[in-house]
Amino acid sequence: MEFYKKIILISILVFITFTANSQSLLKAFEKSYELEKSGEYSKAIEEIKVFYNENSYEINLRLGWLNYSAGMFTESIAYYSKSISIMPLSIEARLGLVYPASSVGNWTQVINAYNKILEIDKKNSVANYRLGYIFYYRKDYNKAFSYFQENVNLYPFDYNNLLMFAWANFQLGKTREAKILFNKVLLNKPNDTSALEGLGLIK
Repeated sequence: MEFYKKIILISILVFITFTANSQSLLKAFEKSYELEKSGEYSKAIEEIKVFYNENSYEINLRLGWLNYSAGMFTESIAYYSKSISIMPLSIEARLGLVYPASSVGNWTQVINAYNKILEIDKKNSVANYRLGYIFYYRKDYNKAFSYFQENVNLYPFDYNNLLMFAWANFQLGKTREAKILFNKVLLNKPNDTSALEGLGLIK
């Protein structure tokens, strides 16, 4: 009987400790949001790091964002990568990772992150749009076309995707399709400068 009483007592103490730590962590997160709003990123980071747990997805994700905001891109990449290792199907962590990765010019890592997102969710509109954008400005118009096409099929009247799909068509010599798309852009955003420019280039 004494043995079971000890087990119960230990369980109660563990629960109290866990609850206390949870409340403290909650306050730390709350404080970090306040500090972030005022641009005090280093202080916000310190609030969270007091409770750092390498197995906590939420803590690593938060530190990934705060370090990026503070301009500490290498540290940010490390925290986002840790988040991904904890939750391998996380799309939000990969979307976070591309910010510091692009800031340090690691476009291979950026493209790999977006490709992995599309392996998990092939219709992810953010990954499709951004990959399309990257390949468009690399002048790889065929690849850009395929990514924008995926999005336009899903969001037929979305301004950004329509515009970039129009330009991808134009660059591939598909002027008839481009003209239709540029005019659709104008339905969404009348007098759009880029769409009018595109139409002006089509003979």
